[in-house]
Amino acid sequence: MKVCVFGLWHLGTVTAACVASLGHEVAGLDLDETTIERLGRGEPPLYEPGLAELVREGLGNGNLHFTTDRREALKAARVLWVTFDTPVDDEDRADVDFVIKQVESVLDSVEPETIVLISSQLPAGTIRHLEQSHPRVSFACSPENLRLGKAIDAFLKPDRIVAGTRNENQRKIISELLEPLHARIEWMSVESAEMTKHALNAFLGTSIAFINEIAVACEAVGADAQEVARGLKTDARIGPRAYLSPGVPFSGGTLARDIEFLRSSAALPLIAGVKESNDLHKTWVRRKLQAVLGELKGKTIAVWGLTYKPGTDTLRRSASVELCRELVAQNARVNAHDPMVKSLPPVLEGVRLCNTAEEAVRDAEALVVATEWPEYKTAPVPPGLIVVDPNRFIGAREGVRYFSVGMAS
Repeated sequence: MKVCVFGLWHLGTVTAACVASLGHEVAGLDLDETTIERLGRGEPPLYEPGLAELVREGLGNGNLHFTTDRREALKAARVLWVTFDTPVDDEDRADVDFVIKQVESVLDSVEPETIVLISSQLPAGTIRHLEQSHPRVSFACSPENLRLGKAIDAFLKPDRIVAGTRNENQRKIISELLEPLHARIEWMSVESAEMTKHALNAFLGTSIAFINEIAVACEAVGADAQEVARGLKTDARIGPRAYLSPGVPFSGGTLARDIEFLRSSAALPLIAGVKESNDLHKTWVRRKLQAVLGELKGKTIAVWGLTYKPGTDTLRRSASVELCRELVAQNARVNAHDPMVKSLPPVLEGVRLCNTAEEAVRDAEALVVATEWPEYKTAPVPPGLIVVDPNRFIGAREGVRYFSVGMAS
């Protein structure tokens, strides 16, 4: 079928390339001409493993093209797939109006038989609002399943797909669209699909905040939080894939955005407490450095990794970036390295970017392992260094003072 994917940043580019790889005819629509020009050359707007290759494959076989022409993109489209990455500010507040305005800007070009399938992260109830304002348009919901650094596998090999529909015709078309994935589709109402995404991310965020609070208790009494987490995961009522790994807090906008959506919908003291707990845990690395080094002024601290996650070049909402800014504010000297970062943005003024991980730790008094790039596991660490490794990624090394979340000092 012909599919128009509207909104071409991370979620949209992955969706367009993957749907084209399934054999559908995909028109990638975005109103930003620079984005379309780059994508037309096979250049995604950000790095995601395998994405550039998949885009070029779709361009090469004719299943995929990109345009700013909404009428051309929507002509004869069975599905208009809305895939904007909902903007979120530093307080985790989403710019919902931005996405709604983008959607409404093309609805006049939507043909009567076209389904508008929304995957952008929006508050539950948004689709009902759109239906009331645009009664001739058919809306459905399939919440995004985007995983930074693993986005293509997450799309093409999902555990299941959540789909919220209003009628059997919508279900039939969405089934045809997603059938090549051979995934289990969990059918439900539109409102339930919207709420499922909020609930899922809130549950994951709660799990992370919970195990990090248990880790604080472990540090106080000499227990090992990783051993405790293993004890929890081997309980059949919890399971080995539970989000129970003591370490860094959750960052970025994805989990926090849905927690904010829920907090604004009703009085939810548990959900509200998750944000408070996670915000406190964001200071763990800085507090640990201060406890070991004392005043940070004049101290040289190496930071390995700047990106939000390994496998991406995204710095937006990166916990490592925030840490570097805090250290500079404390008048520490910060040497940073990241294999995907070739120049520093203005927000990291005062940070020295090093060419290698080894250069970053040279003459440093402490090292923070912030992003789990594989090469850091084998990078040399000089003896006598203080190593703060929240997730125990590189592990303790001989001759260093090693600190991790949930491990007694």
